[in-house]
Amino acid sequence: MASPGALEPAAGSVPGTKVELTVSCRNLLDMDTFSKSDPVVVLFVQGSGSSEWKEFGRTEVIDNTLNPDFVRKFVLDYYFEEKQNLRFDVYNVDSKSCSVLKQDFLGQAFVALGEVIGSQRGRLERALTGVPGKRCGTILLLAEELSNCRDIVTMQLCANKLDKKDFFGKSDPFLVFYRSNEDGTFTICHKTEVVKNTLNPVWQPFTIPVRALCNGDYDRTVKIDVYDWDRDGSHDFIGEFATSYRELSRAQSQFTVYEVLNPRKKCKKKKYVNSGTVTLLSFSVESEFTFVDYIRGGTQLNFTVAIDFTASNGECSLCARGGVPRWQGRGASHGAGANGHCTAGMPSQPTSLHYASPYQLSAYALALKAVGEIIQDYDSDKLFPAYGFGAKLPPDGKISHQFPLNNNVDNPSCAGIEGVLESYLQSLRTVQLYGPTNFAPVINQVAGAAAQVTDGSQYHVLLIITDGVISDMLQTKEAIVTASALPMSIIIVGVGPAEFEAMEELDGDEVRVSSRGRYAERDIVQVTPALSPVPPWARDAQPLADPRSHRVVSNWAANFFPSKFVPFRDYVDDSGNQVLSMARLAKDVLAEIPEQLLSYMKTRDIKPRRADPQ
Repeated sequence: MASPGALEPAAGSVPGTKVELTVSCRNLLDMDTFSKSDPVVVLFVQGSGSSEWKEFGRTEVIDNTLNPDFVRKFVLDYYFEEKQNLRFDVYNVDSKSCSVLKQDFLGQAFVALGEVIGSQRGRLERALTGVPGKRCGTILLLAEELSNCRDIVTMQLCANKLDKKDFFGKSDPFLVFYRSNEDGTFTICHKTEVVKNTLNPVWQPFTIPVRALCNGDYDRTVKIDVYDWDRDGSHDFIGEFATSYRELSRAQSQFTVYEVLNPRKKCKKKKYVNSGTVTLLSFSVESEFTFVDYIRGGTQLNFTVAIDFTASNGECSLCARGGVPRWQGRGASHGAGANGHCTAGMPSQPTSLHYASPYQLSAYALALKAVGEIIQDYDSDKLFPAYGFGAKLPPDGKISHQFPLNNNVDNPSCAGIEGVLESYLQSLRTVQLYGPTNFAPVINQVAGAAAQVTDGSQYHVLLIITDGVISDMLQTKEAIVTASALPMSIIIVGVGPAEFEAMEELDGDEVRVSSRGRYAERDIVQVTPALSPVPPWARDAQPLADPRSHRVVSNWAANFFPSKFVPFRDYVDDSGNQVLSMARLAKDVLAEIPEQLLSYMKTRDIKPRRADPQ
């Protein structure tokens, strides 16, 4: 069999996940003297990485009420990997003018789309604010994924006695499927493989979403053309026939045979009957569950972060001041020390990847906030376990590759992303940056938690932020292979100037990760290099020697990754806009999470639970 290859009509794009927002308000301000307010809600959206608000749409105006339930909905494209900020402004309409500036402002609310979807039963109530000294009431939002066209069809066809088109052989037939559009045109939606040198081909079964086949309209025409494949791309038209999804679905109980007709031959030849027949051998339909189905059914995303505290990240403040950490006691070495290591303290040099500037986030904080602020919308308790690895801990200087950032072994969870950041900064003041860079311990820690609940109600996402090459590659591969059978995903974000080629083999997009003859059940790892922008105060910083590895850690201006990774400019805005940088990073590293969650659910045949109507 071969691919048709050369016949390439423009394929129509399949609609993405769309979410419908229903809006209600309660206890609005009454701005009319002799009646109640006439409210309208205006939705503004914020572009990814932008601070600019753009009007998306408006509800209808409902007269004389302080508790409106609006009929007009907002339909939004939903992307898990992006933080989609929404602003709802409520006005009392007192003028025929379309300008909201000429209406009475009743209040506003700011939410993220993920907050609405991730809230219980997809319902979110938020207080309206913006009118000083007044209680503005509340806005109620209901998110529902548009459920049309979510079935998947699997079908198989064969043909009999097709026209012979090749001079020295028979025909090399293939099928092209088109769905009809409302304007009478057709858009290609599927193409089968070529079956060589036969007039009686049997094509392989194939799967296609119903929304791609007929856009959800079961009676909409589906046209199927039959071609003879030619190497030069000038495929010969054999004939065509038309059907519909509804007609195709009847084949679940019986074979359906279609005549293949060539209009030109039919006009020229009086005795023309057909150019062969096509038989639908099988047709089955199953539901296509989406990421939103599982979130609405109660699946929680449990976010865990692990941060690299190895010495290659850069100098600490105690080294710069000539001090020592209190837990090492008087007479303890500092700076490079007897063993060539930095002792401890808050990094004070801009060459350090852990350096906290008054003006910009460090590379670690940037990556943490970018990913964490989206994930947290899908975690009901907002408590996130946070670990460090590659450091010496007080009071005895023991090396740890899995220490809680909040210093609480029994409960390593931090309250929200801000809590994680606070614990991270506190750890920088107390631990000694050391090494090596081991991933396996923290992966196994999260895998242990994921193994406790495998019914689909919990899914774990581990974010590892690192600056160096993995020291325990074999153990890490073994941990990933084991974790691939569990409800979890791993995101590895690389920061700094180190060589990261070795980590590519952990990202199983092309070749599945293996260890000791075992292969990962599914791809659960996303590896992405990311850097902080080069701030003006760091451009002239001198390189920092790392005595442990006898190499030079370049200054920020030289921090470019090998070309095989995503380029630096893909994450960092030329103007140093960190909001845009965070949005770009989050979009890239989170894009695979929904599919990875779905792959786990499918391999375990776990269906989403129905949302509790109560």
